[in-house]
Amino acid sequence: MTRRKPGCDPTLSVRALRTQQADGVNVYAFFVPGADLLRIADISRVHRDSEGALQGFQRKEIRNHVQAIVHFLDQGPVLFPNAIILAISPDAIFTCSRGSKPAGDVKASEAGTLRIPVPRNGSKAAWIVDGQQRSIALAQARNKSFPVPVVAFVSEDLSIHREQFILVNKARPLPTRLINELLPEVGADLPRDLAPRKIPSELVNRLNTLPDSPFRGLIRRPSDDSPDAVITDSALIKVIRNSMNSPLGALAPYKATPSRPADFAAMYHLLISFWTAVRDVFAEAWGRPPTESRLMHSAGIEAMGFLMDRIMSRASGNGDLRRHAGEALERISPHCHWTGGRWPDLQRDWNEIQSLSRDIRLLSDQLARLDHEHAFAKVAS
Repeated sequence: MTRRKPGCDPTLSVRALRTQQADGVNVYAFFVPGADLLRIADISRVHRDSEGALQGFQRKEIRNHVQAIVHFLDQGPVLFPNAIILAISPDAIFTCSRGSKPAGDVKASEAGTLRIPVPRNGSKAAWIVDGQQRSIALAQARNKSFPVPVVAFVSEDLSIHREQFILVNKARPLPTRLINELLPEVGADLPRDLAPRKIPSELVNRLNTLPDSPFRGLIRRPSDDSPDAVITDSALIKVIRNSMNSPLGALAPYKATPSRPADFAAMYHLLISFWTAVRDVFAEAWGRPPTESRLMHSAGIEAMGFLMDRIMSRASGNGDLRRHAGEALERISPHCHWTGGRWPDLQRDWNEIQSLSRDIRLLSDQLARLDHEHAFAKVAS
């Protein structure tokens, strides 16, 4: 890093706490307006110089991620306490506050004022170690004074910056299934990338708990390890999301529009109508472990989800949805092999179907062919 000439630039002054780690490295905690982060800190992008040497460490800007954060921040009053981590130059000057310490002070830090140079041009006095997407989003958000927590350690050594970047980002992210289960319990407005996952997860919660659901007690969720649960929640969530997001999906007519909220009750009614018919028609395959029934396997659940869209999209708006689904499924049931035998058109034994995109597509296509063939035969007769 290129050293700057101290005292030649204006400064950003903030109230801060100072402590020390790693045998004398100063670490500061403070708040700054979000829009000021990129005034004081650079983003050191990873690249190779003309001689092939590796420079920087930050990944490229992820535009969709940045825009999702901007959208969240621009909703209005939001809680966003995620700290940005900076490496900061020794050119930043800390002055301790005068006065007595409070009674019972644990002496872990001291308060004062931190003055960070704000360059008119040239290199900056800090580098973003963690939080570059958030920093870019905060600079683009409407509220330029939104206060953001910052933790900064003093170092101009690029190898230490990289070390801290790796340590911060190597932690395993929260499992997707855990996030999905928690989402229905969050009442606040969610970022744009999480909001669409809330309704499918809440529908799965109800399918697993309400007495009129054929799935009651059969769905595995992170909070419940019941031995009777044989269906992975993520498979059903995917079925629901696909159906909501596809223009031809059976649930698509009930999702939210700019002028009306999602019709949650209608979605639930359609789901239990179809899947209750599935349970009744394929009774010998229902509720068994995936090793004994490919209907309960993720591949079977997802493939039947595509069939749900075909069958339920043909239903009369004021008809008996469960009866309609049952009649369609009865026509194809002799040709399905969930617990034994072989799918002749697929050239696969029943237990060779796996949770692979190729297998799910093959099984989905086969169910669609069977439905088309036998539904057409019924009309022609």
